[in-house]
Amino acid sequence: MKYKVTLCLIALFFTLGAVKTQAQNVAVKTNLIYDATATINAGLEVGLAPKWTLDLSGNLNAWSKDDHTKWKHWMVQPEARYWFCDRFSRHFIGTHLIGAAFNIGNIDNNLSFIGTDFSRLSDNRYQGYAYGAGVAYGFAFMLSRHMNLELEAGLGYICLDYDTFACTGCGQRIDSNIHHYVGPTKAAVNLVFLF
Repeated sequence: MKYKVTLCLIALFFTLGAVKTQAQNVAVKTNLIYDATATINAGLEVGLAPKWTLDLSGNLNAWSKDDHTKWKHWMVQPEARYWFCDRFSRHFIGTHLIGAAFNIGNIDNNLSFIGTDFSRLSDNRYQGYAYGAGVAYGFAFMLSRHMNLELEAGLGYICLDYDTFACTGCGQRIDSNIHHYVGPTKAAVNLVFLF
């Protein structure tokens, strides 16, 4: 896992070096929602045209809360954005893809949302992959010439291909399944630094 993270950071470094940086042509961001859950995350957004940008965001949570609770995952979310005003300013819409891997379990809750019963996370551990796509709407508040606060929400579809295990610490697989999810696929409160 450390090898993959190191390769991603090196690729991000060289991508930043290859991009021509002009005033408000490149943005680096962090999602404060992920920060609140101790999930490492970063985003890079590059201007393609006066009203178009390409955003690539990713996050990683590689540790467990305790011996019984698992909340490990990584996710990558590329997104093409159309800005109604100038790029990095005010209203935008986007379309995004989702790729993720997860290992979660023993999360005590009783949530059920749009056909997905999240309360099952209380009793078992789930490990697998997720992929999908969605659309989003957002708004960027200009805080200064080089800093924005960006709000974004998205809806879409995710296919979850996973194995179910009896407990968080054991390797006894009890089931394999595919679940089709339709609902929120993106929520962000981004702190954005513009270059």
